[in-house]
Amino acid sequence: MPVLVTGAAGFIGSHVCHHLLNRGEAVVGVDNMNDYYDLALKRGRLARLQPHKDFSFHQIDIAEQGALAKALAGQGITRIIHLAAQAGVRHSLDNPRLYVRSNVVGHLEMLEFCRAQPAFEHLVYASSSSVYGGNRKVPFSEADQVDRPVSLYAATKKADELMSHTYAHLFGVPQTGLRFFTVYGPWGRPDMAYWIFTKAMLEGKPIRVFNDGEMWRDFTYVDDVVRAVVAVLDKPPTADVPPSRIYNVGNNRPVRLADFIDTLERLLGVKAIRQSEPMQSSDVERTYADMSALERDFGFKPGVSTEDGLKKFVDWYRSEWAAASTTR
Repeated sequence: MPVLVTGAAGFIGSHVCHHLLNRGEAVVGVDNMNDYYDLALKRGRLARLQPHKDFSFHQIDIAEQGALAKALAGQGITRIIHLAAQAGVRHSLDNPRLYVRSNVVGHLEMLEFCRAQPAFEHLVYASSSSVYGGNRKVPFSEADQVDRPVSLYAATKKADELMSHTYAHLFGVPQTGLRFFTVYGPWGRPDMAYWIFTKAMLEGKPIRVFNDGEMWRDFTYVDDVVRAVVAVLDKPPTADVPPSRIYNVGNNRPVRLADFIDTLERLLGVKAIRQSEPMQSSDVERTYADMSALERDFGFKPGVSTEDGLKKFVDWYRSEWAAASTTR
């Protein structure tokens, strides 16, 4: 039976599809192909997947009632990796309805789809480290209280976790939520700091540095995230545990933003023009993943350092994306 991957044209989703196809799985990908950022990037990701004979793609909006059931009738879906969402913490401040539709209504429609599938095995879905809000205790643990989000994006992700718990309790839908921590790497998102900084620095433009660079992020390389997602997919909740689980997926090694920029300067061979700005109200000072639960239950440890991961991104950006930009 094929694995359904939502958000297949997205950053993490396309990498997950690639990994599954390379290990011999059939994959059904869906994505609404919205224009939150350059569609050429999403098309480029899909172009890497479409030569695989076991990959099929549907452009649908999962928040539309019944859209999944109509598009995937007869596919026999029993395993799902649900990564489709409206991303971007700051963007959610100006577009709240878009986030509720995509992230909350879309997640509800996914749960209803899972509930309707006979012999359904496992839903793995993307939550976010943003649910921890302004937590002061570090590292962030899955047992921490997460009822004070500081952005609407975070609130939608917490709502997803609550709905998933409810569907697991009421209908026995087996599922696992993964709280991703600042994922980066090749084919990433152009609204993320590592991409914004790289592009601006290569163009000789200033970069906005919030809180004088005194912010820490648990940057997590995309290949590590994919390994975690697939490891979790392969081990659904068993009958002797609650059918709804939550895990952090991070690097467990926060990096100060100022040091992150220093690393980019070395890799790019250019000096950043730093423009200091106060920290925004939707931002948090620090993210730091406690990875002990994922290691305990799945034997998972992140393997890529921030410097090595940034080098991979910079090499890709220069050799593929920036070079291709001249012809777009």
